[in-house]
Amino acid sequence: METIDTIKEQIGKNPVLIYMKGAPNAPQCGFSARAVQALMACGEKFAYVDILQNPDIRTELPKYANWPTFPQLWIGGELVGGSDIIIELHESGELSNLVKAAVNPE
Repeated sequence: METIDTIKEQIGKNPVLIYMKGAPNAPQCGFSARAVQALMACGEKFAYVDILQNPDIRTELPKYANWPTFPQLWIGGELVGGSDIIIELHESGELSNLVKAAVNPE
């Protein structure tokens, strides 16, 4: 399977998905740490991909997403953004609404 197909499948299968450096319980950079803390504060399950363990995804995802940096948060198949955007959405309360709506569609 091509890397882009793998990425599309991951995004399609998971209502909330973060591509990050490390794992939620052991982030490997400050941006990933802050982003995943905000995501965990929403209280819903989410999927993650450790791009340090997946160099092909680390290379191809920025091209596919047209977003150069990590972490990348995808909700409902749409790119939400990186660390700064995730933090802003969390502080405004909007992140929790987005996550809950994606995880528990009515």
